[in-house]
Amino acid sequence: MLESSFAMSTKPTSEPSPLTLEGFLASVERRAYRTALLSTRKPADALDIVQDAMTQLVQHYREHQSCEWPLLFQRILQHRIMDWHRHETRHKKWFWQTSALLDDDAEDEINQVVDERAENPAEILARASDISCVIKVLENLPLRQRQAFMLRAWEGFDVRETAASMGCSEGSVKTHYFRAVQVLREQLSKNE
Repeated sequence: MLESSFAMSTKPTSEPSPLTLEGFLASVERRAYRTALLSTRKPADALDIVQDAMTQLVQHYREHQSCEWPLLFQRILQHRIMDWHRHETRHKKWFWQTSALLDDDAEDEINQVVDERAENPAEILARASDISCVIKVLENLPLRQRQAFMLRAWEGFDVRETAASMGCSEGSVKTHYFRAVQVLREQLSKNE
């Protein structure tokens, strides 16, 4: 799917080792593409975003330790997705005369609320009978909620790592994640 032009060595291998940069990129490319596709809804743009993120990781961070690559890559990927959305918003503003999207990063009182139910998002997804329904719900989430959910539930990042990847506060991550889980819970319970 993605070109393997990021090889660190020239000798061919049957399967890249997960400790090499090439192995790391091969292990994350499908999830990264799905994340970008959910955010853009355009396969070509999603592929460009993933390739740009991989290129930036290789160019700027190949000398870093392999344990740092997942967080660095996700941060680059999320920034590229945000750049794409900013570009689309500007394009729509100038060419379609629509108002810009509301800023979904504003702090509010929801940060102070603790979800007593604390349902595991993996359990919510496991209960869903139709994966296409789950994907549709994820596609319809606002960008920041989708990012928070994908990083926390899919990538397994904690709140601090997610905040670093998204470039926002931990409180914002908690808010976006809470809202995403609420929407998923509501939509999936309707389909049961």
